Amino acid sequence: MGDVFHALADSTRRLILDELAQRDGQSLFEICGRLAVHHGVGMTRQAISQHLAVLEEAGLVRSERAGRTKLHYLDTAPLSGLTDRWLPQTKE
Repeated sequence: MGDVFHALADSTRRLILDELAQRDGQSLFEICGRLAVHHGVGMTRQAISQHLAVLEEAGLVRSERAGRTKLHYLDTAPLSGLTDRWLPQTKE
């Protein structure tokens, strides 16, 4: 769970997740472009790639190869672990 908090602590990583929530299955090139256009974030592809690696380690992003392109997808499953911990469970 600590890695999820670490991943979410950075504003750039949160913006990456926002962009993937808007349009899932993006390449590194697409993510860089959307961050620049929508948020004014001018970072190198290497820097964004490092942020994506942190998000993948936390389980918040998964990736797959499509030919020579690596596509990134949002995975919200680790977030349920956070809410399950502090929100009361409803009994049926």
